[in-house]
Amino acid sequence: MTAHRLRAALLLAAAPLAAATAAAALKAGDRSLFADRHRIQLTSQPRRSCPDCRGTGGWWTGGANPEMEACGCWADRPELRVRLVPVPAWPDEPPF
Repeated sequence: MTAHRLRAALLLAAAPLAAATAAAALKAGDRSLFADRHRIQLTSQPRRSCPDCRGTGGWWTGGANPEMEACGCWADRPELRVRLVPVPAWPDEPPF
């Protein structure tokens, strides 16, 4: 077995382990992962141990039209996004 094939075999064996480790870290943390061919996106999730919202992400404010106020445990953190393939432009009008 050549060094090139050995290196490729080791990389193929390490990929599932890296994916499983990343999935376990995301489950234990407070971020969610979304990936498709156009982007990889990490978004914040409410912390389960937050003393203010207790993991629900916010609370309802009273009044005639109640609205949800987001908790700072997840709303104040930035969203991380890596663009991979550009999304094709959608025409404003049909071509006919």
